[in-house]
Amino acid sequence: MATITLKGAEFHTNGELPAVGSQAPDFVLTTSALADVSLATYAGKKKLISIVPSLDTPVCQLSSKKFNEHAKAFPNAIILVVAADLPFAMGRFCKAEELDNIVPLSMMRGRKFAKDYGMFIEDGPFKGITGRALLVLDENNTVISSELVREVADEPDYDAALAKLN
Repeated sequence: MATITLKGAEFHTNGELPAVGSQAPDFVLTTSALADVSLATYAGKKKLISIVPSLDTPVCQLSSKKFNEHAKAFPNAIILVVAADLPFAMGRFCKAEELDNIVPLSMMRGRKFAKDYGMFIEDGPFKGITGRALLVLDENNTVISSELVREVADEPDYDAALAKLN
């Protein structure tokens, strides 16, 4: 279990992020077009997984915009933004902001992803969604970088994660 905060208020996740060197758990998440995808969908590419509470919050929106700007520099990688939002809402946000270099993925059909990745918030006002984290996986889905953002209102370390995509 990890302790995270929002402006000083503590709450807890169900576990820990997958460790560097471990295999990332497979998942089934939903695209804006309501298609289910898994790690196999992105086989052969490095993956940056930005786990966010909701694209309806300023920091989640900002981080998605920043990753969208940088994505073009990494043609052999894919940037996945995972949130508890409905896929329709995620799609509308990405379309309105012209975010076409990232892939928004919804946990709409289950919270297994959040639990398997140790990011399911178990208590407090955000119980049932995720904390904020970044994972970078190599082409074989081995975790090569992992960052839990302890203060949910803070931005992640973009540079550290993006450096691992090279």
